[in-house]
Amino acid sequence: MAVTIKSEKEIERMREAGRLLAIVHEELGKAIRPGMTTKDIDRLGEEIIRSFGCVPNFLHYNGYPASICVSVNDEVVHGIPSKKRYLEEGDIVSLDAGLIYKGYHSDAARTHAVGQISQEAQKLIDVTRQSFFEGIRFAKAGNHLHDISNAIASYVEQFGYGIVEDLVGHGIGTHLHEEPEIPNFHQKSKGIRLQPGMTLAVEPMINMGTKDVEWLDDDWTVVTADGALSAHYENTILITEGEPEILTLPR
Repeated sequence: MAVTIKSEKEIERMREAGRLLAIVHEELGKAIRPGMTTKDIDRLGEEIIRSFGCVPNFLHYNGYPASICVSVNDEVVHGIPSKKRYLEEGDIVSLDAGLIYKGYHSDAARTHAVGQISQEAQKLIDVTRQSFFEGIRFAKAGNHLHDISNAIASYVEQFGYGIVEDLVGHGIGTHLHEEPEIPNFHQKSKGIRLQPGMTLAVEPMINMGTKDVEWLDDDWTVVTADGALSAHYENTILITEGEPEILTLPR
């Protein structure tokens, strides 16, 4: 599949998909507290998505059994919500969510503190979030895709964190995952030239320790190989003639 350039009508639908997903994340962020289960988060997220007349795009995607990916502490991504998994004071929890509005997808992720967390955990969350913004400074028409990758990597490396290489960002539109793949680590090649109308999901996944990850027996949950904490931050963005437009942040 080639990289798609969205028409103005398609961009409007993706803007609305992004706007609604931003609300989902805001509401989930407010709800997180010690004692709730990861299934509680999933249930609430699905309720909000469906209240907008939208569909959760993760549910049954390649067999994934939930609407919100809920990943706790050393879980990097794709954690499966469970009635038996309770959030505890001091945990960090990454929520990856998406929805479909009139045939168009949005995708975004946030890592949240559960109650009071350590300074080290908060720093990991903050650096991961900032690395996204360092990357998209280069998300401009005429630049190359891997300018984004290299900017993310250069920022994160200052802190000695591991940058996950087994999972990457992606294009997005009428499909959840479209071309191109968007690495968060250094690239020797330039990658494609960015053009107005491209929509991309940029999503650094950063580990406090090693970059290496493993898959659990459920074939979904990705964890850090050394058991260290991991954080995730993602937005769907639009390449324009000027600065990139972040579609999944509150207006």
